[in-house]
Amino acid sequence: MQAQIDAQVTSFLEHAKQEFDQKYNTPSKQTAKLEDFTLNRTVGTGSFGRVMVVSHNQTNYALKIMEKETIVKLKQVEHTLAEKRILQAIKFPFIVNLAYSFKDNSHLYIVLEFASGGEMFTHLRSVGKYPEDQTRFYAAQVALAFEYLHFLGIIYRDLKPENILFGSDGYLKITDFGFAKLVRDRTYTLCGTPEYIAPEIILSRGYNKAVDYWALGVLIYEMAAGFPPFYADQPIQIYEKIVQGRFKFPSHFTSDLKDLIRNLLQSDLTKRFGNLKNGTKDIKFHKWFTNINWINIFEKKVKAPYMPKPDRDHYERYDEKPLQNLTFTLYSNEFDDF
Repeated sequence: MQAQIDAQVTSFLEHAKQEFDQKYNTPSKQTAKLEDFTLNRTVGTGSFGRVMVVSHNQTNYALKIMEKETIVKLKQVEHTLAEKRILQAIKFPFIVNLAYSFKDNSHLYIVLEFASGGEMFTHLRSVGKYPEDQTRFYAAQVALAFEYLHFLGIIYRDLKPENILFGSDGYLKITDFGFAKLVRDRTYTLCGTPEYIAPEIILSRGYNKAVDYWALGVLIYEMAAGFPPFYADQPIQIYEKIVQGRFKFPSHFTSDLKDLIRNLLQSDLTKRFGNLKNGTKDIKFHKWFTNINWINIFEKKVKAPYMPKPDRDHYERYDEKPLQNLTFTLYSNEFDDF
């Protein structure tokens, strides 16, 4: 039975890889225009611009609006192009899927599925912490998303509760692929959120997909505890704790949960789960996940432990400002591939 399931998973991943390679190597361009959408309201702001809820053909989407000027100033052209190129080539139940992308004289636009349930960060802060069953349900989805991305050769590099959204069905959608990268061997860029950065990134040793499994360990800990394993007032102090690898478990953690986290928050890459010869099987077949039916999770057949209220707006309010589009094209060469 297990051999049959393994063969199904491998077949799915191999087909997904073929599909990804084709789309990645011939990326789509200008699949819509701003006039196609009704702009409703801003649900997030960032260093490059904002995210708005928009509607098109009676469907809501999240429109990520990025200012070309700011991207160039912050030297983020490469990351931005990589984000769009990766997003238009991937499709997975627990990742926000890209619907359209386009640009005008002043901005770049990415149109994504709208996850109406809000951020895990906001929900986790409101409830304090999750019971282990709920933590397990969410951890399984992230593990499956990483299994998919890593099979394609993509490192995500920015896991944190702020980048995990709830769909209306209570299942997760990982968002913000600004740090995602197609990596053949290893990479050296220092990026990510301090509490979630793996020791090999801090030590500039070059790293691979194993950094995402470290981050998964941090996320599982934070979901079950209500706070991350490594925290301090200043990033440098957080980095010191991460490199030392010292953290304490809350008393309510079960022994199986502690064991899985120890194997994920493992500084020695030859021992870190997800990075060994069995790959994600070491995580999926760990005792803590014994009761998880991975196929049922993938097919969304398991009842979600939390269902966002459909009549409630789960996102913060922001001041609205009109989009200023110049009469001439900014940085046409830099963003030719977008």
